[in-house]
Amino acid sequence: MAFQQLQSQEDLQEFLKKPGKLLLFKHSTVCPISTSAHEHFHAYLQANSDVEAAEVLVREARPVSNEIAEQFQIKHESPQIFLIEDGAVSWHTSHWKITKDAIEQAMK
Repeated sequence: MAFQQLQSQEDLQEFLKKPGKLLLFKHSTVCPISTSAHEHFHAYLQANSDVEAAEVLVREARPVSNEIAEQFQIKHESPQIFLIEDGAVSWHTSHWKITKDAIEQAMK
């Protein structure tokens, strides 16, 4: 699994340049809903080790989180997940809708 934590806007732009499908997860370390979604995200990644994925800790890296909302014109939520293909968001969801099954469906 190619997984990274995005801590700067430069990290984000480098991640978005990667080819193929990219999963980007916005995580709040103080939110129980986000903790559940984070577990589903990592369960998906463990079962699909070839996926390029990254996460942003929204409280610790607020400028990166804001940049995602601005760049893709999608209102910030947390937790939130994006499937990015060719630089554009092809699927996104948030909160309790982030499940391993939902990610699997989106990645098909």
